[in-house]
Amino acid sequence: MTGKKRKFLYSIFWNCSLITIGTLIQAVALKSVAIPHNFVPGGLFGIASLIYYKTDFLDPGLLYILLNVPMFILGYIFISRRFLWYSALAMGEIALFYQLVNFQIEISNQLYAALVFGALLGVGAGMVLRSLGSNGGLDVAAVILNQKFNIGLGKVYFSFNLILFTLSFASLDNDLVIASMIAVFICSLSIDYVLSLFNQRKMTFIVSEKPDEIADQVMTHLKIGTTMLPAIGSYRRKAKTVLMIVTNNIQLKRLEEIVFTTDEHALFIVENTFNVLGSTFSRRKIY
Repeated sequence: MTGKKRKFLYSIFWNCSLITIGTLIQAVALKSVAIPHNFVPGGLFGIASLIYYKTDFLDPGLLYILLNVPMFILGYIFISRRFLWYSALAMGEIALFYQLVNFQIEISNQLYAALVFGALLGVGAGMVLRSLGSNGGLDVAAVILNQKFNIGLGKVYFSFNLILFTLSFASLDNDLVIASMIAVFICSLSIDYVLSLFNQRKMTFIVSEKPDEIADQVMTHLKIGTTMLPAIGSYRRKAKTVLMIVTNNIQLKRLEEIVFTTDEHALFIVENTFNVLGSTFSRRKIY
Protein backbone atom coordinates (compact mmCIF):
# COMPACT_ATOMS: atom_id res chain seq x y z
CA MET A 1 0.00 0.00 0.00
CA THR A 2 1.46 3.35 -1.02
CA GLY A 3 1.84 6.15 1.49
CA LYS A 4 -0.66 8.32 -0.38
CA LYS A 5 -3.31 5.58 -0.40
CA ARG A 6 -2.74 4.82 3.28
CA LYS A 7 -3.05 8.52 4.12
CA PHE A 8 -6.38 8.67 2.25
CA LEU A 9 -7.76 5.57 3.99
CA TYR A 10 -6.90 7.14 7.36
CA SER A 11 -8.31 10.54 6.42
CA ILE A 12 -11.27 12.07 8.23
CA PHE A 13 -13.15 12.55 4.94
CA TRP A 14 -12.95 8.88 3.94
CA ASN A 15 -13.87 7.51 7.35
CA CYS A 16 -16.74 9.94 7.89
CA SER A 17 -18.07 9.13 4.41
CA LEU A 18 -18.06 5.39 5.12
CA ILE A 19 -19.76 5.92 8.47
CA THR A 20 -22.42 8.29 7.09
CA ILE A 21 -23.42 6.09 4.15
CA GLY A 22 -23.26 2.91 6.24
CA THR A 23 -25.40 4.26 9.08
CA LEU A 24 -27.98 5.64 6.61
CA ILE A 25 -28.36 2.18 5.03
CA GLN A 26 -28.70 0.61 8.47
CA ALA A 27 -31.33 3.14 9.54
CA VAL A 28 -33.36 2.42 6.41
CA ALA A 29 -33.13 -1.34 7.10
CA LEU A 30 -34.20 -0.93 10.72
CA LYS A 31 -36.95 1.68 10.32
CA SER A 32 -38.48 0.67 6.98
CA VAL A 33 -38.21 -3.13 7.23
CA ALA A 34 -37.39 -4.40 10.74
CA ILE A 35 -39.79 -2.33 12.84
CA PRO A 36 -42.88 -2.83 10.59
CA HIS A 37 -42.32 -6.61 10.83
CA ASN A 38 -41.31 -6.50 14.52
CA PHE A 39 -37.98 -8.19 13.77
CA VAL A 40 -35.42 -8.46 16.57
CA PRO A 41 -32.00 -7.34 15.26
CA GLY A 42 -28.86 -8.76 16.81
CA GLY A 43 -26.64 -6.88 19.24
CA LEU A 44 -27.60 -3.98 21.47
CA PHE A 45 -30.17 -2.66 18.99
CA GLY A 46 -31.87 -6.04 19.39
CA ILE A 47 -32.06 -5.50 23.14
CA ALA A 48 -33.44 -1.98 22.54
CA SER A 49 -36.02 -3.34 20.07
CA LEU A 50 -37.07 -6.12 22.45
CA ILE A 51 -37.59 -3.63 25.28
CA TYR A 52 -39.60 -1.38 22.94
CA TYR A 53 -41.83 -4.24 21.71
CA LYS A 54 -42.64 -5.41 25.25
CA THR A 55 -42.92 -2.09 27.10
CA ASP A 56 -43.40 0.61 24.43
CA PHE A 57 -40.86 2.56 26.51
CA LEU A 58 -39.03 5.26 24.56
CA ASP A 59 -37.89 4.80 20.97
CA PRO A 60 -35.47 1.99 19.97
CA GLY A 61 -33.03 4.64 18.70
CA LEU A 62 -33.00 6.45 22.05
CA LEU A 63 -32.78 3.21 24.00
CA TYR A 64 -29.82 2.23 21.82
CA ILE A 65 -28.00 5.45 22.80
CA LEU A 66 -28.57 4.77 26.51
CA LEU A 67 -27.29 1.20 26.22
CA ASN A 68 -24.19 2.47 24.41
CA VAL A 69 -23.00 4.72 27.24
CA PRO A 70 -21.12 1.99 29.19
CA MET A 71 -19.74 0.56 25.94
CA PHE A 72 -18.18 3.87 24.97
CA ILE A 73 -16.62 4.25 28.39
CA LEU A 74 -14.95 0.87 27.86
CA GLY A 75 -13.92 1.89 24.33
CA TYR A 76 -12.27 5.05 25.64
CA ILE A 77 -10.34 3.09 28.28
CA PHE A 78 -9.24 0.04 26.27
CA ILE A 79 -9.00 1.04 22.59
CA SER A 80 -8.33 4.63 21.50
CA ARG A 81 -9.81 8.09 21.47
CA ARG A 82 -10.00 8.08 17.64
CA PHE A 83 -11.94 4.82 17.66
CA LEU A 84 -14.27 6.28 20.29
CA TRP A 85 -15.05 9.44 18.31
CA TYR A 86 -15.67 7.62 15.04
CA SER A 87 -17.89 5.10 16.84
CA ALA A 88 -19.74 7.93 18.59
CA LEU A 89 -20.32 9.53 15.19
CA ALA A 90 -21.76 6.25 13.89
CA MET A 91 -24.02 5.87 16.91
CA GLY A 92 -25.23 9.47 16.69
CA GLU A 93 -25.87 9.26 12.95
CA ILE A 94 -27.79 5.99 13.09
CA ALA A 95 -29.99 7.43 15.85
CA LEU A 96 -30.51 10.62 13.80
CA PHE A 97 -31.21 8.82 10.53
CA TYR A 98 -33.56 6.47 12.38
CA GLN A 99 -35.66 9.48 13.38
CA LEU A 100 -35.55 11.00 9.89
CA VAL A 101 -36.45 7.87 7.92
CA ASN A 102 -40.19 8.01 7.56
CA PHE A 103 -41.14 5.43 4.96
CA GLN A 104 -41.78 1.71 4.80
CA ILE A 105 -40.53 -0.76 2.21
CA GLU A 106 -43.66 -2.71 1.32
CA ILE A 107 -42.83 -6.43 1.71
CA SER A 108 -45.72 -8.61 2.84
CA ASN A 109 -43.86 -11.94 3.02
CA GLN A 110 -42.03 -12.30 6.33
CA LEU A 111 -39.21 -14.42 4.91
CA TYR A 112 -38.55 -12.02 2.05
CA ALA A 113 -38.54 -9.13 4.50
CA ALA A 114 -36.02 -10.94 6.71
CA LEU A 115 -33.70 -11.49 3.74
CA VAL A 116 -33.91 -7.84 2.63
CA PHE A 117 -33.46 -6.58 6.18
CA GLY A 118 -30.41 -8.79 6.81
CA ALA A 119 -28.74 -7.86 3.52
CA LEU A 120 -29.26 -4.10 3.96
CA LEU A 121 -28.19 -4.12 7.60
CA GLY A 122 -25.08 -6.18 6.83
CA VAL A 123 -23.98 -3.93 3.97
CA GLY A 124 -24.40 -0.82 6.12
CA ALA A 125 -22.66 -2.33 9.15
CA GLY A 126 -19.82 -3.63 6.99
CA MET A 127 -19.21 -0.18 5.50
CA VAL A 128 -18.92 1.31 8.98
CA LEU A 129 -16.56 -1.46 10.10
CA ARG A 130 -14.29 -0.69 7.13
CA SER A 131 -13.67 2.69 8.77
CA LEU A 132 -11.51 3.33 11.84
CA GLY A 133 -14.58 3.18 14.05
CA SER A 134 -17.46 0.83 14.66
CA ASN A 135 -21.23 0.77 14.85
CA GLY A 136 -21.04 1.15 18.61
CA GLY A 137 -22.81 -1.25 20.92
CA LEU A 138 -21.62 -4.83 20.71
CA ASP A 139 -18.92 -3.91 18.17
CA VAL A 140 -17.01 -2.08 20.90
CA ALA A 141 -17.05 -5.07 23.26
CA ALA A 142 -16.12 -7.42 20.41
CA VAL A 143 -13.10 -5.32 19.38
CA ILE A 144 -11.90 -5.09 23.00
CA LEU A 145 -12.19 -8.86 23.57
CA ASN A 146 -10.46 -9.54 20.25
CA GLN A 147 -7.53 -7.23 20.99
CA LYS A 148 -7.08 -8.23 24.63
CA PHE A 149 -7.89 -11.95 24.62
CA ASN A 150 -7.87 -12.89 20.89
CA ILE A 151 -11.53 -13.92 21.04
CA GLY A 152 -12.99 -13.92 17.53
CA LEU A 153 -15.58 -11.27 16.69
CA GLY A 154 -17.93 -13.94 15.39
CA LYS A 155 -17.82 -15.83 18.71
CA VAL A 156 -18.76 -12.69 20.62
CA TYR A 157 -21.70 -11.93 18.31
CA PHE A 158 -22.86 -15.56 18.33
CA SER A 159 -22.77 -15.87 22.13
CA PHE A 160 -24.60 -12.59 22.69
CA ASN A 161 -27.24 -13.23 20.04
CA LEU A 162 -27.78 -16.78 21.34
CA ILE A 163 -28.81 -15.31 24.70
CA LEU A 164 -30.86 -12.57 23.01
CA PHE A 165 -32.87 -14.97 20.83
CA THR A 166 -33.38 -17.39 23.72
CA LEU A 167 -35.05 -14.54 25.62
CA SER A 168 -37.02 -13.65 22.49
CA PHE A 169 -38.41 -17.20 22.20
CA ALA A 170 -39.80 -16.84 25.71
CA SER A 171 -41.69 -13.63 24.94
CA LEU A 172 -42.31 -13.39 21.17
CA ASP A 173 -43.93 -15.47 18.43
CA ASN A 174 -41.66 -18.36 17.40
CA ASP A 175 -42.03 -17.67 13.66
CA LEU A 176 -41.00 -14.06 14.23
CA VAL A 177 -37.91 -15.07 16.20
CA ILE A 178 -36.88 -17.60 13.53
CA ALA A 179 -37.28 -14.94 10.82
CA SER A 180 -35.13 -12.60 12.94
CA MET A 181 -32.45 -15.30 13.25
CA ILE A 182 -32.45 -15.71 9.46
CA ALA A 183 -32.02 -11.95 9.09
CA VAL A 184 -29.07 -11.92 11.52
CA PHE A 185 -27.44 -14.81 9.65
CA ILE A 186 -27.79 -12.99 6.30
CA CYS A 187 -26.48 -9.85 7.99
CA SER A 188 -23.31 -11.63 9.16
CA LEU A 189 -22.67 -12.98 5.64
CA SER A 190 -23.14 -9.50 4.16
CA ILE A 191 -20.74 -7.99 6.70
CA ASP A 192 -18.07 -10.57 5.85
CA TYR A 193 -18.52 -9.88 2.13
CA VAL A 194 -18.22 -6.11 2.54
CA LEU A 195 -15.17 -6.44 4.82
CA SER A 196 -13.41 -8.79 2.39
CA LEU A 197 -14.27 -6.68 -0.66
CA PHE A 198 -11.04 -5.66 -2.43
CA ASN A 199 -9.03 -7.50 0.28
CA GLN A 200 -9.85 -11.14 -0.40
CA ARG A 201 -6.98 -13.08 -1.91
CA LYS A 202 -6.31 -16.56 -3.25
CA MET A 203 -3.45 -18.55 -1.74
CA THR A 204 -2.09 -21.10 -4.21
CA PHE A 205 0.27 -24.03 -3.70
CA ILE A 206 1.98 -25.40 -6.82
CA VAL A 207 3.75 -28.76 -6.85
CA SER A 208 5.81 -29.08 -10.02
CA GLU A 209 9.03 -30.49 -11.41
CA LYS A 210 9.75 -27.02 -12.85
CA PRO A 211 9.34 -24.63 -9.90
CA ASP A 212 12.11 -22.25 -10.99
CA GLU A 213 10.64 -21.76 -14.46
CA ILE A 214 7.16 -21.15 -13.08
CA ALA A 215 8.44 -18.70 -10.47
CA ASP A 216 10.39 -16.73 -13.08
CA GLN A 217 7.36 -16.44 -15.36
CA VAL A 218 5.08 -15.43 -12.51
CA MET A 219 7.42 -12.66 -11.39
CA THR A 220 7.99 -11.51 -14.98
CA HIS A 221 4.43 -11.57 -16.33
CA LEU A 222 2.26 -11.11 -13.22
CA LYS A 223 4.67 -8.90 -11.26
CA ILE A 224 3.98 -10.76 -8.00
CA GLY A 225 6.37 -12.54 -5.67
CA THR A 226 6.60 -16.26 -4.98
CA THR A 227 7.76 -18.26 -1.99
CA MET A 228 9.60 -21.57 -2.40
CA LEU A 229 8.85 -24.11 0.30
CA PRO A 230 11.03 -27.21 0.73
CA ALA A 231 9.03 -30.45 0.76
CA ILE A 232 9.53 -34.22 0.47
CA GLY A 233 7.27 -36.51 -1.56
CA SER A 234 5.92 -39.27 0.70
CA TYR A 235 5.97 -42.01 -1.98
CA ARG A 236 9.52 -41.73 -3.39
CA ARG A 237 10.97 -39.68 -0.51
CA LYS A 238 12.24 -37.25 -3.12
CA ALA A 239 12.95 -33.62 -2.27
CA LYS A 240 10.61 -31.15 -3.97
CA THR A 241 10.00 -27.42 -4.05
CA VAL A 242 6.45 -26.22 -3.51
CA LEU A 243 5.59 -22.70 -4.69
CA MET A 244 3.29 -20.60 -2.52
CA ILE A 245 1.78 -17.62 -4.33
CA VAL A 246 -0.81 -15.16 -3.03
CA THR A 247 -2.85 -13.52 -5.77
CA ASN A 248 -6.30 -12.07 -6.47
CA ASN A 249 -9.30 -13.34 -8.44
CA ILE A 250 -8.32 -11.37 -11.54
CA GLN A 251 -4.82 -12.84 -11.82
CA LEU A 252 -5.76 -16.36 -10.72
CA LYS A 253 -6.68 -17.59 -14.22
CA ARG A 254 -3.50 -16.11 -15.69
CA LEU A 255 -1.48 -17.86 -12.98
CA GLU A 256 -3.19 -21.15 -13.78
CA GLU A 257 -2.34 -20.69 -17.47
CA ILE A 258 1.33 -20.06 -16.67
CA VAL A 259 1.55 -23.14 -14.43
CA PHE A 260 0.03 -25.65 -16.84
CA THR A 261 1.69 -24.18 -19.91
CA THR A 262 5.03 -24.70 -18.19
CA ASP A 263 4.23 -28.09 -16.63
CA GLU A 264 1.06 -29.89 -17.66
CA HIS A 265 1.58 -32.44 -14.86
CA ALA A 266 1.74 -29.83 -12.09
CA LEU A 267 -0.55 -29.91 -9.05
CA PHE A 268 -2.38 -26.59 -8.58
CA ILE A 269 -4.09 -26.01 -5.21
CA VAL A 270 -6.16 -22.89 -4.46
CA GLU A 271 -7.44 -21.73 -1.07
CA ASN A 272 -9.58 -18.72 -0.20
CA THR A 273 -8.13 -16.26 2.28
CA PHE A 274 -10.29 -13.68 4.04
CA ASN A 275 -7.53 -11.11 4.24
CA VAL A 276 -3.79 -10.78 3.67
CA LEU A 277 -1.80 -8.23 5.66
CA GLY A 278 1.74 -6.97 5.24
CA SER A 279 4.35 -6.75 2.48
CA THR A 280 2.77 -5.31 -0.69
CA PHE A 281 -0.76 -6.18 0.47
CA SER A 282 -3.06 -4.42 2.93
CA ARG A 283 -1.62 -2.96 6.12
CA ARG A 284 -2.94 -3.83 9.56
CA LYS A 285 -5.61 -1.38 10.62
CA ILE A 286 -4.59 0.66 13.64
CA TYR A 287 -7.49 2.06 15.64
